[in-house]
Amino acid sequence: MHLKFHERALYSRQILSMSDAIKHECGIALLRLKKPMQDYVDKYGSALYGINKLHLLMEKQHNRGQDGAGVANIKFDMEPGERYISRTRSNAKSPIQDIFDQINNRFRQIAQEDPLLLKDVNYLKKNAGFTGELFLGHLRYGTFGKNSIESCHPFLRQNNWITRNLVVAGNFNLTNVDELFDVLVKIGQHPKELSDTVTVLEKIGHFLDVENDDLFKHYDSLGYDNKNIYEKISQELDLRKILKKASEDWDGGYAMAGLLGHGDAFVLRDPSGIRPAFWYEDDEICVVASERPAIQTAFNLKVEDIKELQPGHALIIPKEGKVSEALINAPREIKKCSFERIYFSRGSDADIYKERKSLGRLIVPQVLKAINYDFDNSVFSFIPNTAEVSFYGLLKGLEEHLNNQKISEIIALGNTDDHEKIAAIIQQRARTEKIAIKDAKLRTFITQDDSRDDLVAHVYDITYGSVRPHTDNLIVIDDSIVRGTTLKQSILRILDRLNPKKILVVSSAPQIRFPDCYGIDMAKMGDFIAFDAAISLLKSTNRAGVIEDVYQKCKEQEHLPKDRVRNVVKEIYAPFTDEELSKQIAIMLTPIGIHAEVEIIFQTVSNLHIACPNNLGDWYFTGDYPTPGGNKVVNKAFINWKENRNERAY
Repeated sequence: MHLKFHERALYSRQILSMSDAIKHECGIALLRLKKPMQDYVDKYGSALYGINKLHLLMEKQHNRGQDGAGVANIKFDMEPGERYISRTRSNAKSPIQDIFDQINNRFRQIAQEDPLLLKDVNYLKKNAGFTGELFLGHLRYGTFGKNSIESCHPFLRQNNWITRNLVVAGNFNLTNVDELFDVLVKIGQHPKELSDTVTVLEKIGHFLDVENDDLFKHYDSLGYDNKNIYEKISQELDLRKILKKASEDWDGGYAMAGLLGHGDAFVLRDPSGIRPAFWYEDDEICVVASERPAIQTAFNLKVEDIKELQPGHALIIPKEGKVSEALINAPREIKKCSFERIYFSRGSDADIYKERKSLGRLIVPQVLKAINYDFDNSVFSFIPNTAEVSFYGLLKGLEEHLNNQKISEIIALGNTDDHEKIAAIIQQRARTEKIAIKDAKLRTFITQDDSRDDLVAHVYDITYGSVRPHTDNLIVIDDSIVRGTTLKQSILRILDRLNPKKILVVSSAPQIRFPDCYGIDMAKMGDFIAFDAAISLLKSTNRAGVIEDVYQKCKEQEHLPKDRVRNVVKEIYAPFTDEELSKQIAIMLTPIGIHAEVEIIFQTVSNLHIACPNNLGDWYFTGDYPTPGGNKVVNKAFINWKENRNERAY
């Protein structure tokens, strides 16, 4: 079933952290054991060291995908006829648990037969899957309603030649799949479906085949026999050349991981650095993950031990030889995804924690202006759960403001021994309460259309007695506001039961105005309350002609090469200030019958850049896409909206 954006938010199995849920991203975990397997038995007491560490890496990134998961493993130096590639995938309700239950079932059987065999490396490699030296795990969020097992990574391209076997998994989305598909057809391939995953697999696979063919011809001409030729190929495959040829025309964001049948591996990152990838190496392991804290936790490392894979580079992990970062595609202007910092990645990352606090602190001047600096009659809180970190930053900013105010007031008193006045100044505090409480269990029962709205209205509980009725302002901070459905149907209604004078909703992110096409499930213009607000204002101010003008400009560019397309959808927002749009958003999201005044304020883009200086990707806020394909996608999304076509634009 292909659910609409807000319906997916309600059905999600995740304990959601922001009022508007976004399916997004994916997660990867690659692990290479660099020593003989027996070394891990001797040091750690288990031949299952690798699979156990992969399990931990995936669990620590489970926030990146709960629609499906998959694991692949390569065993080194197996004899012909012996299985050397293992793969399992799951789209079960708890896919990580399901996968490792499947894997561990075999080990339980072996333990029942003879527990000592679980430490017999040779026996395990010949008789049990997932006991090799090279692992790849993937966590999936489906961004287009496809949750079948066939949609789960890793993908496998099989061949009887060991060096032609290819396993890929990635956190990615390409905007030009149609173009790449046509290229594959022109070179004689017959891809089984039109998707970026299959296209990527076949593009890399094609140039892997070419490299194999070239090396075979070279050594065959020198008189080598077939067995020695295959050995030479496994030693001399040039992954850098393969990846460069395969990816030179990709347009999108990606962190793409791959394994070759004989034991080489790679992780390739897009030239703008849109999708994240981190790695670590020592004499025992080489590990790559989408999030840095996962590596830190799994291997007890310090933050400075871990490296970030550079944009446009690939981490090349050969079966034999030195691990290295190689330049594959010249880096573009670096535009790392800022949504990673606002919401997607775990807040346990040292830098992300600081950045989310900064987002809360930097919005304080806007908050104080909105409540007319009335600390005495204002209560501050947050929407559970990840907004809690930005809330701490908000409190820090409020504290700084109050401290400066206290200093000024005490100085103004002059030489006085009026302890009562001094105490009154010193005791000024921002009033904080835990107002909203997420009822995670209730959310799992939202299933039928006729009862959904009533249940949505009760997804959050409130703390009664925490607000003085008709006197206090109630300020709540959230990560971001996309569609605003949960705000309107649930949060604002529930907060109004406390009878505050005013409800101020604070978004730590700017207004989301444009679709994403690099892995976040925000693909349609109608998904955004900011867009709806702009359209409403255009109509109410007799400027509806702008809508038709933008539509015509989009149609004129529809068939231009992507590098000649410009984002004309920006013109929809151009007539209005941020404040005008925010005011209209508040009007549109205020439920009928609510008693409190409702105001909504958003982070500024300039403050976002101050808070997250290394993640300047802001296309969903500004429309400034890092690749040419982004402009083509946003114009197509507007055409789809104007023509009432409920489909994504890529």
